[in-house]
Amino acid sequence: MINGGSETAVAPVGGSQPLDWKFSQVFGERTAGEEIQEVDIISAIEFNRNGDHLATGDRGGRVVLFERTDTQDHVGHRRDLEKMDYPINRHPEFRYKTEFQSHEPEFDYLKSLEIEEKINKIRWCQSSNGALFLLSTNDKTIKLWKVQEKKVKKVCNMNVDSTKAMGNGPIVGSSISTSSKQYIANGGCASNDFSFPTGGFPSLHLPVVTSHETNLMARCRRICTHAHDYHINSISNNSDGETFISADDLRINLWNLEISSQSFNIVDVKPANMEDLTEVITSAEFHPTHCNMLAYSSSKGSIRLIDMRQSALCDTHSKLFEGQEAPGSRSFFTEIIASISDIKFAKDGRHILTRDYMTLKLWDINMDSGPVATFQVHEYLRPKLCDLYENDSIFDKFECCLSGNGLRVATGSYSNLFRVFGCSEGSTEATTLEASKNPMRRQGQATSRPSRSLGNLSGVVRRVKGADNSGVDANGNAFDFTSKLLHLAWHPTENSIACAASNSLYMYYA
Repeated sequence: MINGGSETAVAPVGGSQPLDWKFSQVFGERTAGEEIQEVDIISAIEFNRNGDHLATGDRGGRVVLFERTDTQDHVGHRRDLEKMDYPINRHPEFRYKTEFQSHEPEFDYLKSLEIEEKINKIRWCQSSNGALFLLSTNDKTIKLWKVQEKKVKKVCNMNVDSTKAMGNGPIVGSSISTSSKQYIANGGCASNDFSFPTGGFPSLHLPVVTSHETNLMARCRRICTHAHDYHINSISNNSDGETFISADDLRINLWNLEISSQSFNIVDVKPANMEDLTEVITSAEFHPTHCNMLAYSSSKGSIRLIDMRQSALCDTHSKLFEGQEAPGSRSFFTEIIASISDIKFAKDGRHILTRDYMTLKLWDINMDSGPVATFQVHEYLRPKLCDLYENDSIFDKFECCLSGNGLRVATGSYSNLFRVFGCSEGSTEATTLEASKNPMRRQGQATSRPSRSLGNLSGVVRRVKGADNSGVDANGNAFDFTSKLLHLAWHPTENSIACAASNSLYMYYA
């Protein structure tokens, strides 16, 4: 990307070709006219590190796990696949694995405050001994969950028929009622139903315990609570595999996964006088490889990079990233739409992706003069900001995500639309997709607009991409601001996106 005359390599050449997105799966698809229950609306989505598992959380406090199935079908034939000259064309396919109730509604009696069960964030931890570990949080309480297959044990290999009673009581697993039998001293049975065979038993053996089937069990290992006065907006795992952070409006706390009774406050932006408060923390995330670095965003549109080696309380930042305001563009809504709702590190740790109300911005942590690329998500809303303020839609918090190779970024919008942008050098990719079984339905309108050739774009203009000034969808209907696609996640190794449209989970591949 070009910014101020300096050239920065964001991604290797080859990502400029737009992807052809196809529908893969849908879970929880609602029928026409079906009423949506509030508790079923999805509020969090997260792939695990290798992309073999996907977790969703909803407003009812439940966590639902899905597991990948398409790779399991080919495990036994890996040697045969390696001999082939052509790649196997398959895309990630998932199936329902299990679900559990993570959080329940609570009431804070000291503050007379209801704490809803809605899952705000889910983060996967490192797996161990075949068990899955994940963190989930609502507004106040963080929980560490362990999901593992438990074998169902049964006693078998009896000396006698299990349908008959023995002297010391019924056989395990017997369905015969023993209430009518008369027992005598020392555990004997007075019934004549059982008798030793003539000549006795040829041999006696001990019964054995066997397991023929498994059940998935979710167990809460840690509960981290009473550490935040304000609502938790972020949790993030550290690359050391031992610690994680949680952030609310004014503080960021550092936790150890094994210790739930205490945490360390590493960032505190609360002023001595609350009347002097000018900005709050909106999102925080650890660096993917450097365990001492983390970044957090603010409601003023700034990103601060901090190094925990500098001091115990990180009051001062290592770097500050701020976007420059265009002259004459300031209005009543400027600060509101500048608030960053989500922040994500690229896999390489070199770039940071942020989402504010109107745009996606890609930042290079080595260049704090401004973003290396800005992507306009729904520029057509700018004239409607007053209406969006009246109905509170302007405060919606959209998430963003990056592809594993860093070539593309994605985020959601209204009318259950989401947008995919190419961020490699020279890419003009700006795709609009709909969370439905026909994701490319909107492309008929998008491709009909005249496009500029790359040679006509100056270095400054090239940084702003994807402007979509249309205010109607592909069918000519006005955009539906009640259908908002807030949550989505990109598979860590493949071009596959999972996104939440109300209570439905849609998956696409390219």
